[in-house]
Amino acid sequence: MKQIRVGAGAGFAGDRIDPAVELAQYGDLDYLIFECLGERTVAAGQVRRREDPRAGYDPLLVARIGAVIEHTLATGTTIVTNGGSANPLAAADAVAEMLRERGLDRPVRIAAVTGDDVADTIRAIDPLVWETQEPVSAHGTDLLSANAYIGADSLVAALEQDPDIVIAGRAADPSLYLAPMIHEFGWSSTDVELLGKGTCVGHLLECAGQLTGGYFFDPGPKDVPGLARLGFPFADVSADGSAVVGKLERSGGLLDVRTCREQLLYEVHDPHGYITPDVTADFSRVEFTTVGPERVRVTGASGTQRPTDLKVSLGFQGGWTGEGQMSYAGPRAEERARLAGDVVVERMHTVHGVPSDSLTVELIGTGSAFRGAPGARGSEDITIPEIRLRVSGVLGTRAQAEAVRWEVESLYTNGPAGGGGARGTVTEVVAIRAASLSREAVETTVHTREVQP
Repeated sequence: MKQIRVGAGAGFAGDRIDPAVELAQYGDLDYLIFECLGERTVAAGQVRRREDPRAGYDPLLVARIGAVIEHTLATGTTIVTNGGSANPLAAADAVAEMLRERGLDRPVRIAAVTGDDVADTIRAIDPLVWETQEPVSAHGTDLLSANAYIGADSLVAALEQDPDIVIAGRAADPSLYLAPMIHEFGWSSTDVELLGKGTCVGHLLECAGQLTGGYFFDPGPKDVPGLARLGFPFADVSADGSAVVGKLERSGGLLDVRTCREQLLYEVHDPHGYITPDVTADFSRVEFTTVGPERVRVTGASGTQRPTDLKVSLGFQGGWTGEGQMSYAGPRAEERARLAGDVVVERMHTVHGVPSDSLTVELIGTGSAFRGAPGARGSEDITIPEIRLRVSGVLGTRAQAEAVRWEVESLYTNGPAGGGGARGTVTEVVAIRAASLSREAVETTVHTREVQP
């Protein structure tokens, strides 16, 4: 029975690169998948694209592909990624430029998939926003982005062009893995049983190091060896949808039944009905069986009909986050930090016109992660030798956000005594919401280009 090996090269935009290189070099892969998008990253990409038409793709995409390309070309491994983010065509241009500079010894074909950017359609149709049940037009903030979660069918169309690299925008995470299975095995878009099995494999792999113990690791009850050299997983998938997930024995980390169980439940609200653009997957009867060192067989996944609508991730301009931090150490560190926070809040109100309840004051080291919870403060008779003050807020203008950073920094000489290590940031806030759009309203296109040596 025909079988392919699909490897996870990244699980999010800021993921490590060296585990992907290890997989590309030693993993005997047919496909290497870079999953690089979260709910906010494509909207953030649209903000960057607005400032520079040549930007908007995953900032690490060129580095990722550059690190593995010699290995993937030598082994015939196809790269598939949604790292095109808000600008797949610009991403393809940037990768092509990198390849030309490398001076590779054979042509490289790149396929870019566009069409997930549906902002104009959303403005025209004006659907209801899920979170508010009001039309998009009713939201006073600017619509920065609207990207539909496209499925495996759009990626299969790209794979039919025999590319070395496929670069898409907001392709759904498991669809990146399902597409090679459909392409290689000739699965029908109506065979929900097979699509459900393939989606389960994609869901297990999509977060890369989470499956091999990264997020599983909790010292003592759940130890994982070699975390500093954590390896990424792969799956051997057969034409009947059966699969064995594994990792390279030379790599660090752990892949067993327990890590698989945790990853299966990750971000799944209903195991009976996990909705993707390709199928409504059913994970309720999935079973994991150890079949060898670092090898686990996956069985029992299924599926029902695919949804008629696609989810659209909406990004709205949501103001500006201003943040300032300052450390206090030694006797009465907590008292001085608390007073410093009060001073900043008062000045933000009286000098900059910012309501006090718009700001959050945290004393990091006194239970700030659990502020408001019973007992969060801890034992009152413990002397705390060092405190980090953090004042932050989401504000209406950049100037107000800058003022937060500035007012904290001014504590250096304006008291209380002993503050140091001031840091501050100002960032534009992108508020993420969601809507539905008919599948027929989303039309994707494959753009191919060949980079000559």
